[in-house]
Amino acid sequence: MEAFLVSCGAVALAELGDKTQLLALVLAARFRAPAAVIFGILTATLANHLLAGAVGTLLAAYMKPLVMRWILAASFIATALWMLIPDKDAALAAKPARLGAYGTTVITFFLAEMGDKTQIATAALAAKYHLLIPVVAGTALGMMVADVPVVLLGEAAARRIPLKLVHRIAACAFFVLGVLVALGVRTS
Repeated sequence: MEAFLVSCGAVALAELGDKTQLLALVLAARFRAPAAVIFGILTATLANHLLAGAVGTLLAAYMKPLVMRWILAASFIATALWMLIPDKDAALAAKPARLGAYGTTVITFFLAEMGDKTQIATAALAAKYHLLIPVVAGTALGMMVADVPVVLLGEAAARRIPLKLVHRIAACAFFVLGVLVALGVRTS
């Protein structure tokens, strides 16, 4: 349960103010089909985070524990630092493509998440906990917790969130995880 809850919370915080959250807003405004956009986000997130989680668990299975511990600590601390760098706007192609709201959302969201901090966090969390399904379920729920309100409530709600504060809190959480892992403190 801890793997699920930590993964959910970490990614929900990391996603606030992220470029994919802006992408969710843009897609919702462009298509005015919230259900299709939400299910597209869920599909893309599950596919992307399953891939990231599988990489994380494979790395954990084949690396020596001490090496893995330092890689995990470094990845959590790097994610903490990355949280302090503002995202640039996520750009969409001029034409929304022939795939409709769902198809366009799946493709653009999946691509936007490649190499994103939430994907890296998913890989690191899966490596830390050695539990692919609870971590991916948690990170996917975290993405939905952050993105669904943006799709449903739009820009007005997004403007009220103090993103700098949220980014600092998320950075602190990732930093603490990194330090705990570096010190060898068992959190599971």
